[in-house]
Amino acid sequence: MGTETERKFLVDHEKWRKLKKPKGVHYRQGYLADDKKLTFRIRIAGSQGFITIKGLSTGISRSEFEYKIPAKDATELLSGFALSELEKTRYRIRFRGKLWEIDVFANENEGLIMAEIELESEDEAFEKPGWITDEVSHDKRYYNSYLAKHPFKSW
Repeated sequence: MGTETERKFLVDHEKWRKLKKPKGVHYRQGYLADDKKLTFRIRIAGSQGFITIKGLSTGISRSEFEYKIPAKDATELLSGFALSELEKTRYRIRFRGKLWEIDVFANENEGLIMAEIELESEDEAFEKPGWITDEVSHDKRYYNSYLAKHPFKSW
């Protein structure tokens, strides 16, 4: 079983704007099932498709299974079966030996910029870049599945 251990943080907009960053990748993702025990997601990241199943969160960890699928299949699944969707641009930045994934959300979630870091364990130490602000790991409103149904602009 795969396990995802992830912490989430908000990003300082002004510092992010000034930061030299790599080219981002457009993401479209939707949810075929989303309840307390299971999240079933379809994602198109650039030209690649993925299917992901995530289990119940315990702390900042949860089971995760992700598989590549043809982008055409992902598009058809999103268009035909997604109960909710969101779009964002993801940037990957290395800082002090760790990979940070920064999501700049679009459409009804525009204005939200969030950074994630995946860890080996919940107590793993790491350094935060200067553009990181508040931690939101335990705030379910910042889960992508929640944002797809309850957009940031409606808060």
